[in-house]
Amino acid sequence: MAHIDCVVDTHPMAREIDSVSTHIQGTTAAVVGMKVAVVKAEEAAAEQVCNNVNRGFYTLIHSQISQKIAKLKSEVDSHLMKLNQLKKQLLSVKGRMERDYGMISQRYLKLFNGLNKNLQQRVFELDRPVVDFSMKEVGTITNRKKIMTATVPVAQLESVSISQKIIASNIKFQGMKVITSMTRFLENVYEQKRLADKTLLKVHTDESESPVMVPVIISESSYDRHGNKRIDITVPDSGLSQKSREAIKSTVNAHVLDFEWQEVAASDEIKSEFSKCLSASASPQRVKEMAGRLFTANNFQTLKM
Repeated sequence: MAHIDCVVDTHPMAREIDSVSTHIQGTTAAVVGMKVAVVKAEEAAAEQVCNNVNRGFYTLIHSQISQKIAKLKSEVDSHLMKLNQLKKQLLSVKGRMERDYGMISQRYLKLFNGLNKNLQQRVFELDRPVVDFSMKEVGTITNRKKIMTATVPVAQLESVSISQKIIASNIKFQGMKVITSMTRFLENVYEQKRLADKTLLKVHTDESESPVMVPVIISESSYDRHGNKRIDITVPDSGLSQKSREAIKSTVNAHVLDFEWQEVAASDEIKSEFSKCLSASASPQRVKEMAGRLFTANNFQTLKM
């Protein structure tokens, strides 16, 4: 095999390799710089994305809260308007009720004042002598010292006897009036006692164990247009304590549905008394006519014995 010995110059290749190494170092520096720039760009992008996400979240929450506030405010405003309207209606009803109450109270005040005067007159008429004695004669008897004061006789001797006779005559006349009034009073007392003995029971029993018969009025009324009814129980106020009245009402109310009723005609005494009260009333004629029609159309019922 032939051997060729030649000399090859490597300096150009070394220079080229040296220039490549320089370029590689520049490329490495560029890659490092690009990496740093990419990292910074990613951080900036991530920061921007986070800021945008946070801003969007806060904007969404703010929008939802604003919508809820607007919705609730509209509901509150509507309720407030409704309450103001109801307030006006209630104030109107209150004013109308006050006017009606004033009108009704004035009407019933006039009615009851008339009834009081009528009842006073009727009570006085029941025993006129006793009333006259208590209201007129008692005052006269109490002031008899002032009425029958003797006049000091300043006259001649012959006129003294005449003055004394006149005073004695006046005393006798006043005494006769007193005796007459006392006689009438005693006669009336005797008449009342006779009527009481005729009316009251003659058999006396032990009050702690004896039964007492108490009149009770059971009235049924409709208080609205739907036909709802109410039952009222009335017991006398005189002669009974509050506890006894409550016990009677409770007992009657517990058995009121078990009672058997029967219709009866109104007695002549009730009709006469109602006619008297109606004629003596100071109510308008229209009210009287309506009361008369209601009384005529009313049905009286009593318990079956």
